[in-house]
Amino acid sequence: MTAATEASALESRVGHYYQMDGTYVVGREKVREYARAVQDYHPAHWDVAAAAELGYSGLVAPLTFTSVPGMMCNRRMFESVVVGYDTYLQTEEVFEQHRPIVAGDELRIDVELSSVRRTAGRDFITVTNTFTDTEGERVHTLHTTVVGITAEDIDPAIKSAVPKIMMHDVDLLAIAESDAVYEKAVRPDGEVRIAQGGTTRTPGTRSFEDVSVGDQLPAHHARLSRGDLVNYAGVAGDANPIHWDEGIAKLAGLPDVIAHGMLTMGLGAGFASAWSGDPGAVTRYTVRLSQPAIVSAAEGADIEYSGRVKSLDPATRSGVIIVGAKAGDQKIFGMATLNIRFR
Repeated sequence: MTAATEASALESRVGHYYQMDGTYVVGREKVREYARAVQDYHPAHWDVAAAAELGYSGLVAPLTFTSVPGMMCNRRMFESVVVGYDTYLQTEEVFEQHRPIVAGDELRIDVELSSVRRTAGRDFITVTNTFTDTEGERVHTLHTTVVGITAEDIDPAIKSAVPKIMMHDVDLLAIAESDAVYEKAVRPDGEVRIAQGGTTRTPGTRSFEDVSVGDQLPAHHARLSRGDLVNYAGVAGDANPIHWDEGIAKLAGLPDVIAHGMLTMGLGAGFASAWSGDPGAVTRYTVRLSQPAIVSAAEGADIEYSGRVKSLDPATRSGVIIVGAKAGDQKIFGMATLNIRFR
């Protein structure tokens, strides 16, 4: 079967849906643990009193926090529904924050294969997670787009090398049996209620009148070491060895170990909230990855974050911020934008 035929077959599975078993409870210490992993030291992630001053009932989860339960829930999708590929490369992420998630939230998580498209001989696959609270309101939507990578694109030795270094109960190469019977399940009909807390709460950001189109955000340098990558892998549940093992990274066609794309996004979100003053004021964060950040054992990596105000909307007292990220001469973000509400 050709790659094009496989993509066509996968397109018939668009709309496949399932719901996480049970619920995910957002723990206070998990919020702090994740904030540390993405080097985000905004007080609202760490201090209950500081979060309360901004109007939150508990510690605020960093914007990219949803990637942690999202990755856990998506595993089944990539093991039994999105099949025919040997691995995946993250290309784009969209976070829609309908209201900030706080410690104590109990969330139901839905998973849906939302699109498959073939471009320049590559298959781009988007999986959407929706997070709903106990009141039945959708508080966050996360869209993850990956490129499916087939065997001809990687060294075949990787299949024997990976199992030898992975944790005992982790199988990155698990796929559904080719003769397994597939049955499509779709999202049941029902009302979708979007939480309005992200647009009705008075944000703790700077005043709209104090912001102008073209304003530059102060540049920020984030240092990453191999230790940071290993820590993030454990906190986020991303066990892919290309983020910590040089041999596997090179078998995968990379020059060296690379930082997690989601880690670089988390650093970017923290960079923006340090400037704005309120991490819960972001309503949308879109990142298209361009190049990975190489993290050598000897030198680590230095990622420079920059930003500017692209546009402002007086009707909603909000704006769009363009965020840049580069390591050396390499652009990490092809395009990244945040929609932020101002006071």
